[in-house]
Amino acid sequence: MVDGTCAPEFAPLRDLLTKNLADGTDAGASVAVIHDGELVVDLWGGEARPGVPWREDTVVMTWSVTKVMAALTVLVLADRGDVDLDSPVADYWPDFATNGKDGVLVRHLLSHTSGVPGWSRPVTVEDLLDLERSSDWLAEESLWYEPGVGSAYQIVDHGHLLDGLVRRAAGRPLADVFRDEVAGPFADDFMIGVPDDQQDRCADLLPPPPSGVDYSKLPPDSFLLRTMANPLLLPEACNSPDWRRGSVGSVGGHGNARGVAQIQAAVSHGGAYAGRSLLSDATIDRVFDVQASGLDQVLMQPVTWGIGYGLPTPSAPAVPDGRTCWWSGWGGSVVVNALDSRTTVAYVPNQMASHLLASPRTDTYLTAAFDCVAAL
Repeated sequence: MVDGTCAPEFAPLRDLLTKNLADGTDAGASVAVIHDGELVVDLWGGEARPGVPWREDTVVMTWSVTKVMAALTVLVLADRGDVDLDSPVADYWPDFATNGKDGVLVRHLLSHTSGVPGWSRPVTVEDLLDLERSSDWLAEESLWYEPGVGSAYQIVDHGHLLDGLVRRAAGRPLADVFRDEVAGPFADDFMIGVPDDQQDRCADLLPPPPSGVDYSKLPPDSFLLRTMANPLLLPEACNSPDWRRGSVGSVGGHGNARGVAQIQAAVSHGGAYAGRSLLSDATIDRVFDVQASGLDQVLMQPVTWGIGYGLPTPSAPAVPDGRTCWWSGWGGSVVVNALDSRTTVAYVPNQMASHLLASPRTDTYLTAAFDCVAAL
């Protein structure tokens, strides 16, 4: 039921994936660990769709794990001097300066402290797929709160904000820069925009159980309602060819655990992995500059934000302390870069759980992986 490779020292991860697939905790999933330059775990199993096995090259939408791929793209541009993290966004995207946003810095976009966590106008799923139009609407948007004063998770518009920046700084869409200059040889295993000839590789998302949250009790001006419900993006819509073809850099990336880990391992391995050098030590250090720490106004949970990544926080107890950066996607996908041990761990399922920052299933995979690392 479980295929792939696993170093003997990491056998507990194979056992866990086998158990979860057998008892229905997972429908289809992949798990990968890169440690000290080696892909020591590359496992997959279960079903991508009813009657279709999860194969080595199966990919699935990873929701907000996409955000750290988009953020890594901007960090690569910053490392090259094409973008200054401390400069106003309007230096690259002049129209963004309207309605008081002239003080929004590039690092504010990356750390979810921009003051623009969503659109005030009604937005449809179809609008999201028209990146230039919906990004232009963000350029017209007024601030929801003062930039840099706490975080409000850019749950859907994060990719549009970064795409608007990258288009002007690099002259190409973020998805293209990511594919060609960041993902490189691993681009087939993580895509922001799935080409038509690759769509048969996609696993179908299976929706999570009800969260139990009574959204009707939230005030209508709640940031959570204003972002999550505008537009309401449901798993069923995300299984469509049009959505998969789109390049929404906040939630629309498709990948497997191996692809996620191989791209992100440059962060945990001093800026370089598998012969490709992406980041200098100085740029990696900037990831750990705390930009906000406390209750996020959208997630309504405590989050510590560095530049482009979440940092260890009590609301994600399985993420190890230390020099660690990470992020997770709705439903359970996760990637954790632990620089102290030169380790990247990724888990990508198609059966969604009730999961925003953490959940028992994802935490169990992370705990098993880092227990194995600690025992080496």
